Amino acid sequence: MQGTIRKWGNSAALRLPAAALSEAGFALEQAVDISVTRGRIVIEPRQKVTYRLEDLLETLTPASAHSETDTGAPVGQEEW
Repeated sequence: MQGTIRKWGNSAALRLPAAALSEAGFALEQAVDISVTRGRIVIEPRQKVTYRLEDLLETLTPASAHSETDTGAPVGQEEW
């Protein structure tokens, strides 16, 4: 397969053939990591990060916690 790098705004763009995406296991709108290794551009799928509430709460400290914030009275059809 061949392609051509073209200007796209202030960036460069390379259109990837659907067959190349499919063969590599990529999908449209998929997040990727781009790196340069030994003069080659490497595109790899970004690993999906999952968070557990318990793990996040373990990092909470009194210094990083804050009190409630009053955003004022309702302005639309909010129910209180």
